[in-house]
Amino acid sequence: MNTNINNNTALVKSIAKDLGFDYCGISKAEFLKEDAPRLEKWLNQNMHGEMSYMENHFDKRLDPTKLVPGAKSVVSLMYNYSPETDLTDKNDENFKIAKYAYGKDYHFVVKDKLKTFVELLQQQIGEIEGRVFVDSAPVMERSWAAKSGLGWVGKHSLLINKDQGSFFFLAELIIDLELEADGPVKDYCGTCTKCIDACPTDAITPYNVDGSKCISYLTIELKDNIPSEFKGKMESWIFGCDICQDVCPWNRFSKPHAEPTFSPNDGLVSMKKENWQDLTKEVFQEVFRGSPVKRTKYQGLMRNIEMAKNM
Repeated sequence: MNTNINNNTALVKSIAKDLGFDYCGISKAEFLKEDAPRLEKWLNQNMHGEMSYMENHFDKRLDPTKLVPGAKSVVSLMYNYSPETDLTDKNDENFKIAKYAYGKDYHFVVKDKLKTFVELLQQQIGEIEGRVFVDSAPVMERSWAAKSGLGWVGKHSLLINKDQGSFFFLAELIIDLELEADGPVKDYCGTCTKCIDACPTDAITPYNVDGSKCISYLTIELKDNIPSEFKGKMESWIFGCDICQDVCPWNRFSKPHAEPTFSPNDGLVSMKKENWQDLTKEVFQEVFRGSPVKRTKYQGLMRNIEMAKNM
């Protein structure tokens, strides 16, 4: 192995650790041939619902060199968002939002770290061409994370890490720097079907999620009214859903994150069911300033609350 490649690989992993990323894995930038038929079938079956952007840039999704000309390596990173305190009321007495949305929007937090990452690399190595991604472009992030050994894609289609579960944001650097690639790990889901059995809308089949039935899709991506067939199945979720992750046995190993900006503000912590139902636009703007919940907009959140009331 070339000494420069070894040294650069060690540098990449060292910077990742210093910036607070929990795991870092590397893959050769090449066509994802195993993902092509799966993605095509998923799209053909309309499992992306109204997420029409999923149909765009098919080739770029599967080939990082089309996304970043000259790319040689995909650096996959995991950033923990598992909260110290779960705000979810297990008795469904309150409305629920997904754990990833408790604090500041991860797109900004993680992307800032990625920009610093590239700057630090360039200081040490010299000019590097590439792009950084945080769930913001046609990148098969779970496939790359699995390919680089950060975990395996579980039956609920999310990446699971054997040591710390699945409450992670994924991010990538696609760069023209040759690095030593890591290999994948085995699948440890075994015969477990907890995620499939727990999904109230039957969105999950082994290693596949029908996005058009997923509560996360219904409460965030869907802009029209939520179809009446899902009435009584929302289980109090009004932004996203963590059911399949909460029941996953591997998440008993999750550890609280160390990112202050991901902690919920007092306004969110104190929200009770009646506060949600009486939510004004002004309070929405205040409580969710800089939050991912802004994506659904005030009207969307009130639509979700109305649907979730019909238990």
